[in-house]
Amino acid sequence: MSDALLNALAEALADVVISIDTCEDDVLDPDTAVKWLETTGFLLDRLPPADRRELARLFRRAAGRRPEGAWHDQLLRIPDSFGLDDDQHELYCDAIEHIERRFVATVRDTDPATPVTTCPGWTFADLVRHHGTTHRWMEHLVRTRATERVWSRDVPLGLPDDPAAHPDWLARGAESVLVALRKVDPDTPMWSNGADQRVAYFPRRLLFEAVVHLADAELSLGGEPSIGPGTAADGIEEFLENLPYFSWLAGPVSRLADGSLVLTSTDTGASWTVGFGEAGFAWTKSATPDPSARVAGPAGDLLLLLYGRRTAADPHLTVTGDVSVLTAWLTATAF
Repeated sequence: MSDALLNALAEALADVVISIDTCEDDVLDPDTAVKWLETTGFLLDRLPPADRRELARLFRRAAGRRPEGAWHDQLLRIPDSFGLDDDQHELYCDAIEHIERRFVATVRDTDPATPVTTCPGWTFADLVRHHGTTHRWMEHLVRTRATERVWSRDVPLGLPDDPAAHPDWLARGAESVLVALRKVDPDTPMWSNGADQRVAYFPRRLLFEAVVHLADAELSLGGEPSIGPGTAADGIEEFLENLPYFSWLAGPVSRLADGSLVLTSTDTGASWTVGFGEAGFAWTKSATPDPSARVAGPAGDLLLLLYGRRTAADPHLTVTGDVSVLTAWLTATAF
């Protein structure tokens, strides 16, 4: 079967599934819709794991051919809704590949001297150099299965002298790190600077490095970042999981006065409670009653808030309670 036919069949199935899932009750009986979707899920569940992963890849490829928006986001959710992604590691790699293409395209068309408004003192040249260094550092760590810390300054960068060549250098680094990540069993033990001491740590970390720095570029050019709700929710949890291991964050957080925050995603329905103070830092995936402050908004904007790319006064977010507690948290966790 040709690639063209496979892509066409996957896209046609995706369109049918989304149409059924989003159909109004007065157009399609809800019980009938559930029955059809359950039957589809049963049939897909009988596929071998390799075919299920391939189908998930085809759905994500179909999403990549659609413009950003609701239908694009629905396409990206299909693999998870049918449980097709048995390989989370590969899913992260695919997501990185998509984000890095967008990042390279954005910086390629921008004067390297353009200021990065979300990172005071930086230009686009600094942003590209920073992100490209991360590629080469992670590639070195994974390729050598590092068992102890290696500083990025000790990894050869091969950065061209001509800033005009930096986007191609960035693209090569992204390709190299993805090749390294895809060659290795994600459960392989190795050193990391986060909570997960396995290869699996690195694609997840790199994804959110790329998501946030693409947002830096887009915001600096007057655009608005588009971060899928599921991706953003995972990014919030990745940030909270690793915070105690990032010394430049853990230290300031340990000195905060007692307080708590509830973050609520208005597009996914998920909530997170963050506590800090004398009892130490802790978080849960739930909304506890009576926090010091609450923040509600789309998951993507909550993620950007955690990374200091949104402020408490941002119109995308609604803050209630003691704003000073939120401000103290954001100051302590400035990334």
